[in-house]
Amino acid sequence: MAFWLYKSEPAKWSWQMQKDAGEKGTEWTGVRNYQARNNMRAMKIGDKGFFYHSNEGLEIVGIAEVCALSHPDSTAEGDARWDCVDIRAVMDVPRPVSLKEIKENPKLAKMSLVTSMRLSVQPVTEDEWIEVCRMGGLDNPPR
Repeated sequence: MAFWLYKSEPAKWSWQMQKDAGEKGTEWTGVRNYQARNNMRAMKIGDKGFFYHSNEGLEIVGIAEVCALSHPDSTAEGDARWDCVDIRAVMDVPRPVSLKEIKENPKLAKMSLVTSMRLSVQPVTEDEWIEVCRMGGLDNPPR
């Protein structure tokens, strides 16, 4: 099992919109960065990830999971370079965890959210997963 972080601008696609998509989930489209695309290609069904509101809010607000493996991105207009996965909402983070809090926590100093701010789909280590979940009020995080 691997862990990830998905960044989204809430004005374009919010956590509430993701939850409203239901069990079927939605394609995580529009990623046009090779490293982020490769991260999605490495994902497995059931992998969990943080849903992060970027630009507005700047906080982790929910947990999602991969529900369909990497496939051609339907928004790529025939450009075969770009893939996406489908994700579905699993649960809210009881207490959203802000970027400021993450940056202030020495246990998270090497987290991609801190070191690779612009990457829209990022890996999260198991220790980072557990720590952010703890900060968000989840003592028994989903795995």
